[in-house]
Amino acid sequence: MDEQDYDNFGKRPSGRNQEMSTTEQHLKRIQDKLQQLLKQHAAVQKENSKLKEELDAAQTKIAVQQKSADELKQQVSILKVSAGDMSEADKKDFEKRINGYLKEIDRCITLLGE
Repeated sequence: MDEQDYDNFGKRPSGRNQEMSTTEQHLKRIQDKLQQLLKQHAAVQKENSKLKEELDAAQTKIAVQQKSADELKQQVSILKVSAGDMSEADKKDFEKRINGYLKEIDRCITLLGE
């Protein structure tokens, strides 16, 4: 070490060196925060993907259960008709459903005939 090094030993950087040091600290802090944000972003994307899969599974399950419920309702209606336990409202509802099926069948026959 020469004489100038002894004079600067233990002193804080002056002027421009201090500015660069402060700038470097700011940049380091920004880089650290950016890395943290990127990690959080990746974690959120992973969680979002998992939640989308869970939502799709739940929607599929709901659709299956809804279809099953509709089939059970139809079976109940058929059992009521065969047992003769239908109220007037049930009879009208059943007739409407049968008429709807017949219209759908007629439409299909028309489409097949074309």
